[in-house]
Amino acid sequence: MVGHDSRELAAVFAGGALGAGARAALEGWLAPDPGSWPWSTFAVNIVGAFLLGYFTTRLLERLPVSAYRRPLLGTGLCGGLTTFSTMQVETLAMIEQQRWVLAAGYTAASLAAGLLAVQAATALVRRVRVQR
Repeated sequence: MVGHDSRELAAVFAGGALGAGARAALEGWLAPDPGSWPWSTFAVNIVGAFLLGYFTTRLLERLPVSAYRRPLLGTGLCGGLTTFSTMQVETLAMIEQQRWVLAAGYTAASLAAGLLAVQAATALVRRVRVQR
């Protein structure tokens, strides 16, 4: 049996609580309409992709190794903030309503914007000069 680091689990929990809280707040502010573009899910997924690209690049390339930053920020915060499962449910609802173009556009835009967000965040971190 593999032992678990309780501080690492606490970091994931704390980050996840912050991310899920932010997602819930945005969902309440941008209440989704089942027949239209789900802006709240789209926004949190793109912001989450950007943050994940930023945190991953910064933690791996710019900061000293830490046992708790990645679980807190990557797994916890970004994992709690983003929601691929909700995107899938929303896409299926669009398909059930025979909103084929909306479903295809939402899926394609989510994937493309997410990848662009990660690329932009990575480029941003790498552009900043490291002071020695």
